[in-house]
Amino acid sequence: MKITTDDLRKKWLDFWREKNHAIIPSAGVLPENDPTALFHNSGMHPLVPYLSGEKHPAGTRLANFQKCVRTGDIDEVGDATHLTFFEMLGNWSLGDYFKKEQIAWSFEFLTETLKLPLAKLAVSVFAGDDDAPRDAESAEFWGKSGVPKSRIAFLGKSENWWKKGDTGPCGTDTEMFFWTGDEPAPEDFQKTHDDPHWVEIWNDVFMTFDRKSDGSLENLPQKNVDTGMGLERTVAILNGKKSVFETDAFAEILEKIAELSGHLDVFQNPTAETELHFSARILADHIRTATIILGDRVAPSNTDQGYILRRLIRRAVRHGMKLGITENLTLPLAEVVIEKLGKNYPELEKNNDFIFEEIVREEDQFRKTLISGEREFEKLADKILDAAKKHDAPKKLAGKKAFWLYETYGFPFEMTAELCAEKDLEIDRKSFDEAEKKHAEMSRAGAEQKFKGGLGDTTDATVKLHTAAHLMVAGLRKVLGDHVEQRGSNITPERLRFDFSHDEKMTDDQKSAVEKFVNDAIAADAEQSLEEIPKVDAENDPTVVGAFWEKYPDTVKIFTFKDDAGKTWSRELCGGPHWQRTGDLGIFKIKKEESSSRGVRRIKAILEN
Repeated sequence: MKITTDDLRKKWLDFWREKNHAIIPSAGVLPENDPTALFHNSGMHPLVPYLSGEKHPAGTRLANFQKCVRTGDIDEVGDATHLTFFEMLGNWSLGDYFKKEQIAWSFEFLTETLKLPLAKLAVSVFAGDDDAPRDAESAEFWGKSGVPKSRIAFLGKSENWWKKGDTGPCGTDTEMFFWTGDEPAPEDFQKTHDDPHWVEIWNDVFMTFDRKSDGSLENLPQKNVDTGMGLERTVAILNGKKSVFETDAFAEILEKIAELSGHLDVFQNPTAETELHFSARILADHIRTATIILGDRVAPSNTDQGYILRRLIRRAVRHGMKLGITENLTLPLAEVVIEKLGKNYPELEKNNDFIFEEIVREEDQFRKTLISGEREFEKLADKILDAAKKHDAPKKLAGKKAFWLYETYGFPFEMTAELCAEKDLEIDRKSFDEAEKKHAEMSRAGAEQKFKGGLGDTTDATVKLHTAAHLMVAGLRKVLGDHVEQRGSNITPERLRFDFSHDEKMTDDQKSAVEKFVNDAIAADAEQSLEEIPKVDAENDPTVVGAFWEKYPDTVKIFTFKDDAGKTWSRELCGGPHWQRTGDLGIFKIKKEESSSRGVRRIKAILEN
């Protein structure tokens, strides 16, 4: 079967449109008001409030393709399946249909739309435990669709239980597998489910529970269906390819890398296991991801999403250097990405000037940093050689020094090892690995502490702070100007953190004026009202403030806060949730105002009783 990424996207949307699903746009990669993650990492991630019971303006049946970023296993990128940016196909039922319909439609899509042979398909369902019983119902529906009993496996929680995190929505799931081996698929899937030739291509989650902080389960207010099919991975499987890098998703960018580097083989044979091919795959993946993140107007920085972006670009440049590309690497590759994905993600074309400016600046800055790093290495080498000559000390670079070069100047171990070889120095790989592992553990612990909690809990405190953020946006625009737009937010029950477009540090008088505006709105006890109107009308309404318009469906929610005297304090596009009256919020205080990234400022604020 020959199928492209565009083909599969179209087949997916057409299929669910025929099943009366509203096609919603992809959200941006930045989570709105969710401090549990730096990026949207699944199709359902932007829909958590609606899976928890909030009404979606497009209805109860939804489908889309969603851009996702996962960087937890960045070191695995370059193999056959791992990507930092990928697209997820999904469909959802928000308290509408459930297992019977979803399983029947899943079977129909696989066997009739994609025309996959039943002889190569198998499914797994939940085996049951103390949290939930054996999912005999799903197995029965698969059997009625036509899947033989021998191809239905009952597996445990590690395989067939979906959860967002330690708390929040969760439930059983059923996974669909395709046989990729050359020989006929084995009949008994229960016994052979862990054979690597069985590759998962789709996952249907039946979301019925809410996991509380004490570990207990409560029923959600509605039964939901949430599904996910990885676009690039599925296209590779359907075309009989072993790697996502053999699909059209990467053909143009690998061709451009071959042109820039002169290594034609990295395009002609993308799965070869040489260092050059490995570097080409990392370069292709990282520039693709960096371009997507930049498309949401995130600039490289030393914190949060900006730090991940900086790491991706710099890692891409290093691997480009391994391929012999000494300059002007990022811009031509970003152009290829925008040409390939711009029609599906229009924000890439809309923000292409920003993308090009930031990615070129980061490449230039990093190349200068590498020059500085080489000077520092020369100083270290001279000290080691001098000590060896005077005191008969070992001619060996300590691993912690090598890691310092990596952390400070972006020198990978291999680059430092090459420089050491030129000086006839040994390098301590073991202690380098130990230092790197310790750093990773500290970073992970810090991230877990920093991002625990989140909008998934929708506590009263979180909802109040989200409401205060609306009032703050209105205050910022009044004090600083209408150029102020949201660039990101992160809200916990303890505080709000809000990024907005503005070039200069706020003065104390400006911060006081914004505080006063918000507290005056709170004192006025303004009441929330909600309108659901066509997005095109909202975009053309000068009284509506909004950001990230591209992620919203054709019908949007507009939240207005107006007091009894008729004064409108805030009128903004949003997905919710919000407090009904501002008088209950408390006292608003700005605790800190600082730079987030180039052209973006960050406010941290609290509400006091």
